[in-house]
Amino acid sequence: MRFFLKLFAIVCVGMALQGCETLGLADKPDSVDEYAGWSVGKFRTEAQEAVDAGNYEKAIKIYEALESRYPFSELSAQTQLDLAYAYYKNGDAESALAAAERFIKMNPRNLYVDYAYYLKGLINYNRDIGFIDRYLPTDTAQREQNSAREAYRNFEELIRRFPKSRYVADARLRMVALRNNMAMHEVHIARYYLERGAFIAAANRGSGVIERYQRTPAVPYALQVMQEAYEKLGLYSLANDTERVYQLNFPSGPPVAEHKEATVSHRIWDFIGFDD
Repeated sequence: MRFFLKLFAIVCVGMALQGCETLGLADKPDSVDEYAGWSVGKFRTEAQEAVDAGNYEKAIKIYEALESRYPFSELSAQTQLDLAYAYYKNGDAESALAAAERFIKMNPRNLYVDYAYYLKGLINYNRDIGFIDRYLPTDTAQREQNSAREAYRNFEELIRRFPKSRYVADARLRMVALRNNMAMHEVHIARYYLERGAFIAAANRGSGVIERYQRTPAVPYALQVMQEAYEKLGLYSLANDTERVYQLNFPSGPPVAEHKEATVSHRIWDFIGFDD
């Protein structure tokens, strides 16, 4: 009899615990769907307001929710492009590039596909630019130039595919800036070799600037490096020829002042060094 009483008590306790658990679950409200009942128009309006307010993280969240809920809406292509822009403005270069590339692959004949190509260039053009670069006069030519080269290729592709695009004029200006920067980067590397006694490498690097980056502000500086390198190597005939070319083309010196003459920040970069 005592055994059955204990068994009965255990069963009662078990049922009571199960009931408490059930009540506990019932007391917990289901997760609230903050986008419940939102139309495509509502999503886009809220996302645009977030973009206008500079709250790109919120805009990204809304655009991603819109994509998942209305993947086949008439504005799905535009949403993809808007999401790429929001990623870009939020500083997420990888996601922005992936979104722009996805838009291009899925909408190759879209009216705004030229903007997707332009956006890829902008993303790489502004890539790795941080707080210091935006507010202090740093010399970006001292940096590694992979993103700059990629941006140049992006703008080049835009111009080739869409020569009449509204973004071509801006792309051309940015390409000039990128080319000037890449040329000066080569001069910095040539000087690096020169300072460390690698005179042949310095002369070759300077010569490469003359060959590949004609009509850039870096040319006179490249000639200076070449002349000094030839003198160090005892190649006085080449040094004299280089000096004559310099004097013929730049009798008053370089027409564009080098960046380091306008700021002291170059000293920091010279101290830190750079990777080729």
